[in-house]
Formats: sequence, structure tokens, C-alpha cells
Amino acid sequence: MLQPVAPAAGTDSVNMLAATTRAPSDEAGVLFSGDRGPGVSFSNIVVSIPRDREVGTIQLPRSVPGNAATDFVVTAERPVAKADLAKWFAKAGGRKRRVFVFVHGFNTPFDRAVFRFAQLTHDADAMAAPVLFSWPSRGRLLDYKRDFDNASYSRSDLAYLLKTVANGSAVSEVVILAHSMGSWLAMEAVKQIALEQGGVPRKINNIILASPDLDVGVFRRQVEDMGPRRPQITLFVSQNDRALQLSQFLSQGSARLGAIDLSQDEYRRQLASLNGITVLDLSAIRAGDRINHDLFAASPDAVRLIGDRLIQGQVITDTDVSVSAMAAETIGSAAGLVVSAPILVFNAAAER
Repeated sequence: MLQPVAPAAGTDSVNMLAATTRAPSDEAGVLFSGDRGPGVSFSNIVVSIPRDREVGTIQLPRSVPGNAATDFVVTAERPVAKADLAKWFAKAGGRKRRVFVFVHGFNTPFDRAVFRFAQLTHDADAMAAPVLFSWPSRGRLLDYKRDFDNASYSRSDLAYLLKTVANGSAVSEVVILAHSMGSWLAMEAVKQIALEQGGVPRKINNIILASPDLDVGVFRRQVEDMGPRRPQITLFVSQNDRALQLSQFLSQGSARLGAIDLSQDEYRRQLASLNGITVLDLSAIRAGDRINHDLFAASPDAVRLIGDRLIQGQVITDTDVSVSAMAAETIGSAAGLVVSAPILVFNAAAER
């Protein structure tokens, strides 16, 4: 689906940098496979997006390579050398000089990662240079263990990318959004940088973990290992996430961070001891497919919060979510946990 086609009038486009540890593919329109590559490859990819579509949706081609007037398609793709990365950021960062890094999750082929990130960047009106980090997910449901090994394999390469971005003179802020298994990878990479440098670079000021497929205790240790100089962290969770229910089964019952129930004191206590953690519970939202694993990008409410607040480096409070006076209900600490239909907000610092 990534074979370039001619652009069409009346469409929008997203110009992204893709960094990947996948092996290059000789198959037309695939670009990169689900196998490990020898190092990091960089590509500049332009995705065309039709305007006549709902927020959160991706219109995939019915037949490849697709029609730019009606489908998500690639209109340009070229390799980028490491030596030219600074030039790309200088040109793409714009006036805001902000970079938006996306790390995809389990069971995600390269083309799906490209189109999902393009959709999210466009719908959130990100006002940032979009950078996709794609690790060698096999794109098959039964390859969960292999995917985890490949994510682990890519940790130092993601750390390298983040350090390169943060060290660039054309960049002032770095926002990271990681989904599912990619959340473990992103947290490990940032922790690695923190241990190397005595803290997280100040330019990396916001980490968003969407449906994080991550053990709760491991997350706590990752945050603690980053030290006091760490970014604001926002979690998107849902108790109705069927993919994380499967992950919990495969993890022999270990609770996944992206599926915690904030009404339980156990989880609130664990998070309340960590500064700078905000949790958004999307359990009441129905959007996207039936497994509820892509709510961060498929729900217009979640996309709005990402674009209007999180990418801008701001902390979400209960006043930022859609709420009617009749629907609002407070649980526990008034400043700590607020049910605001359809999103529940938990601010760890306020709960302490």
C-alpha cells in the first residue's frame, strides 16, 4: 500500500520522517518487512489524506496502490541519510520547533503504522514535525513473543533517535506518543537516556502512553529510574481493551497498565506516589474496532485532547474533557479523580 501514486487536488497531506529497525523489503509498496534490519533506516514519507472522512478513520485502498482522491496513499518516499537528519528537522519543525514522535504497538505492519500516524497527526492538527519510529512487528496475532523480542532489540536505536532529536538546534520540544507494546519500548529508551545522562533531556517534556501493554510494577520502576528530572506522563487506559485482556492472559495474569480500574484503591495508591502522572480512562468510549485498542486515535474526544493539550505540553484536567453538569460526579479526592462523561481523569500529584 506504500507504492507512491500521483497526488490529487482537494486532499491534505502529512510529511513524516520514518525511522525503522525493520529490514528493507524488495516487494513493491512494502518498503520494510517484519524482520530485523542491520541498523536504523530513515525515510521521508508523504501521505495523502482525503478530506471527506470522519475524524479517527483511515480509508485504506480497496486495491493497491490506491486512489489519492479517495484513499490514504503515499505520494512521495525517499531515503534520508543520517547526516541529513538535522536539515530535515530544520525544515519540518516550523515556527513551533516541536517534534512529535510516535512508537506503534504489537501486531502492526509498517504500512499500517505509517497510515495510523498520518491519520493521528492530521486529525490532531499536531503543529509539530511528525516522526514515526517503527520496530519490527511481524504484524501477526500469534507472534506476540517475537514482537516483544523485536521491541527489545530496538531499544537502543529508539534512544539514539530521541537523543539525536533532542540535541538538534532546530528542535525545542519533543513529545512522545507510544501505543500498546510500544509503550514498554518508549519507556525503556527514555530510561536508558536518563541513566546515561543523569536525567531525561529537558526538551523531552511529554510522554503519552496509549493502551500501554506494560506491567504496572515495571512502569513504576521505569519512572523511578528516570529520576526527578523526567517528563510529564499521560496514560490512556480502558477496562474494555480486549487486546490487553489477551496480553494479561499471556502474561499469566499480570495486570496491564492500560487496563487498570481507577476506582480500585490499589492502583490509585501506586500511581499517587509518582509525580507528574495523569491517567485518562476511556472505558466509556466506543470508537474504532471491536477490541477497543485504538481509542487514542479513533475517538474524536481523545484525538482532540492529544492535539489541543498534550502535544502543546499541557496537563489535562477535568475541565478539559467533555462534560455536562448532570454527568459530572466526583470520586475520592475532588482534585484527584473526576468522572466526566465520557472520560475519567486522574491526576497523581493532586491525589497525594
